[in-house]
Amino acid sequence: MTLLSLNLLNIGFYSARDDVVELNPSNFNKEVVQSDSLWLIEFYAPWCGHCQSLTADWKKAATALKGIVKVGAVDADQHKSLGSQYGVRGFPTIKIFGANKNKPDDFQGGRTSQAIVEGAMTALRSLVKERLSGKSGGSDYSSTKDVVELTDDNFDRLVMEGDAVWLVEFFAPWCGHCKSLEPEWAAAASAVQEQTKGKVRLGAVDATIHQGVSSRYGVRGFPTIKVFRKGEEPEDYQGGRSRGDIIARALDLFSDNAVPPELMEILSEDSLKTCVDSQLCVIAVLPHILDTGASGRKSYLEVVMKMADKYKKKMWGWLWTEGGAQMELENALGIGGFGYPAMAAINARKMKYALLKGSFSDSGIHEFLRDLSMGRGSTSTVGEGAWPKITTVAPWDGKDGELPAEEEYDLSDVDLDDVFEKTEL
Repeated sequence: MTLLSLNLLNIGFYSARDDVVELNPSNFNKEVVQSDSLWLIEFYAPWCGHCQSLTADWKKAATALKGIVKVGAVDADQHKSLGSQYGVRGFPTIKIFGANKNKPDDFQGGRTSQAIVEGAMTALRSLVKERLSGKSGGSDYSSTKDVVELTDDNFDRLVMEGDAVWLVEFFAPWCGHCKSLEPEWAAAASAVQEQTKGKVRLGAVDATIHQGVSSRYGVRGFPTIKVFRKGEEPEDYQGGRSRGDIIARALDLFSDNAVPPELMEILSEDSLKTCVDSQLCVIAVLPHILDTGASGRKSYLEVVMKMADKYKKKMWGWLWTEGGAQMELENALGIGGFGYPAMAAINARKMKYALLKGSFSDSGIHEFLRDLSMGRGSTSTVGEGAWPKITTVAPWDGKDGELPAEEEYDLSDVDLDDVFEKTEL
């Protein structure tokens, strides 16, 4: 080994007098990952002969690029975690950290100072073009609108202080399992956003950048998924990693925290908006108030509300009307022949409906809705494929019905004998 090699091994390749920034696990995140600058970084080992030969040209290139492109170096023999994080397998390895600091590019140029500078300027031009075109780097979730990118700065405001339930993935860009999870997480996020109307959210934290929040929750491996509910301690996610598993767990969380949907009386055309906004709309047609009284009607409504609570994670719409109040709707749903109470479930997007054929009871309605959830049961088209006219009615006042007052006639001025004479044959 030469005297130069021994000196390099003892004192390292670069010093504070050089324009090469010495990087290590303590400063890499702040200097490189959180920087807007373009970086050229050499991963080296002090015992590597090719690395020793590169040193003078690397310093010269760093001086030429000063103030234009950042030039750094990592002793990957001492800081093996950094080398492993970016897939370094040989020395020297040079990587370009551009728009997406989590996915650096391999430097393909020569190893002279001139070639290094030219390669850096080519990379810089590409970065400027990307910024002019509106492209940016960032995490793999940056283009996925339903996965919320969480950071040290926004985590508390969005997750801890918000009302939604959160499933949060802590990931590292270099992690293979995280990359496999990404499409499943993104697909689940979109489905959960739609089905829970934003009451359950999926987020992602790049733990290599946002180390504060990751450290706070004891993240030590990737991916780590945690469940956050307002006012409660976070818990580890225990489910599977497929989109189906993630969606199922999210809907369970929604069901645990959701309030039962509102059961609304059909009073006008506006009442049907809940059907248009829901995947399925359940409509109960109850007997006339004179046939049941207030107590009887309330009993029927309690049955329907119990089912609405049971199926609340489905995000269905729930409506009711009095028999005879909306005849065009009843005719469109073919309810007339079954009597009251009756029930129909409508898919407003397909304008198809199914009728309850069993009993109007907890068990009968549950069986009906369970079969619909599993895709069983026969369906028909609503009327002529469009919503029927809805009559505007007054809301039920919660009281017993009253018979209409009989009309009284004054017969004092009528000569009954004269009437009978005129009607004789």
